[in-house]
This record gives sequence, structure tokens and C-alpha cells, in this order.
Amino acid sequence: MSTFQFFLLVVAGGLFYLFFKQIFSGSYPKRGVDFEAKVPDDHIGGINRPDKTFSKPKTPVSRIEELIVMADKAIEKGDLLEARKAVQSALIIDENNIEALRREGYLYLEDREYEAAKKVYEKILSLDPSDDIAHDSLANTLHKLGEDDAAQNHHRKAIELDPEYAPHYFNYANTLYDMGLKEGALMNYKKAYELDSGIEEAKKMIEELEEKA
Repeated sequence: MSTFQFFLLVVAGGLFYLFFKQIFSGSYPKRGVDFEAKVPDDHIGGINRPDKTFSKPKTPVSRIEELIVMADKAIEKGDLLEARKAVQSALIIDENNIEALRREGYLYLEDREYEAAKKVYEKILSLDPSDDIAHDSLANTLHKLGEDDAAQNHHRKAIELDPEYAPHYFNYANTLYDMGLKEGALMNYKKAYELDSGIEEAKKMIEELEEKA
């Protein structure tokens, strides 16, 4: 027997040894015991099928949410007609959707349709009486309509519901200023600026009112 033939015999013997060792060891993959992902995104399909995962599906965005996003983008671009279309479509799906109603009210205010805006904010409050933003928006709308007593009531209600929100004080101050109630306006401008020093207009109004005092 040549050296080469002896080498082949040794290799063959080694292969048979490993083969039978694997069989009798019981460590080979068994039918019925499948791979289980250890983490939610662990792949079970290999590199060539990355779509096969145990990852949890993302929560689908509702059509109303899509339309509200469309409305917001249109408002940012100044396309109020497109924004109105998106909002109206959302309200066809759900006429009581508060986020869609908020945007409808805003669009009415932008178009100076104050009576229509008033009805929208009143509707929001009928759905959620504790909505401080709706109270504030209704107050601003009522002020535009000359209904200042009611406007003040809603300004105060907004502040009561969220006393840490600076814009509520700023808007109330604006209404009081327009009514000629400068002392009350100054107090509320100061409170707004105290809560949020980023409201530069509040600082300007404080300086103006203190100069005239």
C-alpha cells in the first residue's frame, strides 16, 4: 500500500467516525423542534429572506390621522383650501373627532368666520368640557365677536384647567388689553413671561405697559 492510499484510508475512517458519532450523540436537528426567535426581531428565514421575522407589526395609522397630518402640512404651506378639504374628509369619517374639529375651528378663524368657529369650539366643549385649549380658543373667538364677558369666563376656565400653560395667560392679557383693562393685562403678561420667557411679545407688552404706568 502506497503512502497516498494509506492517507485516503485514514481520511475515510475519520469521516465515518464523525458521521456515526453525530448520529448516536442525538445532537443533530430533530423534526418537530423548530428554531425559535429569542428576541422580537430575530430572523427565522436567513439572510436571503429578511422579511421572515417575528417582529411585531407597527400599529397602522388610521385614515383620520393621515388626513389630519395632511391638513397640518397644508396649513404649514399656507394652502388653507387643501387643509379644509382634508379636515372635512376627516369629519365625514368621524364628525366628533376633536383633533379634526380643532383644525376646522382654526381654519374658520383664519377666514374670519367667527360664528362658525364659535360653533366648532362649543361642540368640542360639549364633547370634552375639560379641554383647556378649546376654552382658550373659544375665548379668543368670542372676543372677536365682541362677547367680552363670555370671553373672559372662558379665558379664566382655560387657566383654571391648566395654570402652567403660558399662552393661556398671554391670550387673556390680549383680551384685557383690547378692553382697556391695562392693569389686568399687565399682570397676565407678566405671568405668561414668567412661565415661558420665550414669548417675546409678552416682554414687549410688559415694557410698554410699565412705561405708560
